[in-house]
Amino acid sequence: MAYKKKYLPLFLGVAIAAGIFIGGKLNFSDSSDKLFSKNSKKDKLNRLIDYIDYDYVDNVNTDSIVDVTVNGILENLDPHSVYIPKSEMQSVNENMKGDFVGIGVSFYTYRDSITVIRAIEGGPSAKAGIKGGDRIIMANGDTLFGSRLNDGELIKKLKGPLNSKVNLKVFRKGEPKLLDFTVKRSNIPIRSVDAVYMLTDKLGYIKVNRFAESTYKEFKTGLDKLLALGAKEIALDLRDNPGGFLGIAEQIVDEFLEDNKLILFTKNRRGNIEKNYATSKGDFEKGKIYVLINENSASASEIVAGALQDNDRGTIVGRRSYGKGLVQREMDLGDGSAVRLTVSRYYTPTGRSIQRPYTNGNKDYYDEYFERLDSGELLDPDKIKVADSLKYKTPKGKIVYGGGGIIPDVFVPIDSGMQNETLTYLQRRGFIGYFVFEELEKDRKKYKGISRQDFIDNFEVSEAMIYDFQEYLNLRTESKLTFVAYHDQVKQYLKATLADQLYGTGAFEEVFNKHDIMIEEVIELSNKKK
Repeated sequence: MAYKKKYLPLFLGVAIAAGIFIGGKLNFSDSSDKLFSKNSKKDKLNRLIDYIDYDYVDNVNTDSIVDVTVNGILENLDPHSVYIPKSEMQSVNENMKGDFVGIGVSFYTYRDSITVIRAIEGGPSAKAGIKGGDRIIMANGDTLFGSRLNDGELIKKLKGPLNSKVNLKVFRKGEPKLLDFTVKRSNIPIRSVDAVYMLTDKLGYIKVNRFAESTYKEFKTGLDKLLALGAKEIALDLRDNPGGFLGIAEQIVDEFLEDNKLILFTKNRRGNIEKNYATSKGDFEKGKIYVLINENSASASEIVAGALQDNDRGTIVGRRSYGKGLVQREMDLGDGSAVRLTVSRYYTPTGRSIQRPYTNGNKDYYDEYFERLDSGELLDPDKIKVADSLKYKTPKGKIVYGGGGIIPDVFVPIDSGMQNETLTYLQRRGFIGYFVFEELEKDRKKYKGISRQDFIDNFEVSEAMIYDFQEYLNLRTESKLTFVAYHDQVKQYLKATLADQLYGTGAFEEVFNKHDIMIEEVIELSNKKK
């Protein structure tokens, strides 16, 4: 089963958790003077939790108090030191690992039942014969329909040990009775490479959505595919990529940098410096490389962009990146929960830190996007604030700046047409996906003979479909929407979502990129003569 999820570090927290365990051994007759004069700050918090646990007038879930306390401590450190509760650890780990054990379907909870959007190509459900539009009614005798079941409960019923079997009963439109399938659960990838294809006869394209354990392997497979197709240049799309494992980012940079080129260095509180260099194993050390970034490209994405920019390797295209230059380490708290604690800062090869300030608190830190929007920075590169004290030079003399993100070599303004608030809202809330699914349910057969490439190149969304979508929204939202102002953009979203549900990995991006102004800029740069 594949489902989309879009995520996140201790010294006092360990003592807090330990305090719950040893609470019964404490002597509550101790005076407060004796208690606090002899014990450390950690013991003070331990004792408070135990007082509440044993003597507070009402029953209190001290686990929740510990969670609040740990979060309170971390909020006073930096915006990227975070607590991961036990209840979230599995999904966080799966996302960063890059796979999970399941049956291999993308689905909606649609009209109180699991409805398959698409069986993942090569996965166990596809091999068993499950198709888009099928409704999974039962699993091993348990019913999977009804308003009382939430997505989490449904997912649990479909997950299970690796290679275990699950017997499914499926309703398929047009079939007189329920169909029986036996599906063997297997490792299902959570893809971090969204698309790999050729933009032109010489320019290959790879979009990476995060840096998980499996990302380098996916990336390398994609790069090899593009090289086999004749790619002489690569566009690496890191827009909206929030980051992930630093080591994975280093491996990807290594594909583009020559042996012994500095990728980055880190420095901890004790001043210890660790430098990371490229090796001789890179497969694309000579061809042109374009890195696409925007205001949501963070952390590991900025490591890639900064390493290439500071080594005068490639062209960074887009808008100023997020500005996260802190490194976290995940630390176990002993009860199934963990913290990701900031343990060092990283610096690009020229020595610049791209971490933006967070001294005014987390709210101001996370609201900086709106400051960039209000200042006009997303439309005009001259509005980007830089400090001369944070000016650095690359080996070839190019000026770069630290202090808050990677500033691109070639600026591309935000596309207010394709990225307007209404369409973004409709996409994120699932309205577009649900509508497209219902459209397919009306008659899937009419798309059966259309090849993926033919659909991408030639299919046109009808005016009737746009009108139907407008009516669909007006029945489900309080606002009465019209698409006069962005008619063409709605067509693009609908077509891209249709492609995604019909053809799977990469189809959405291939459709959407045809009218993407940043992609158009990269193609123009590629076509320019030296």
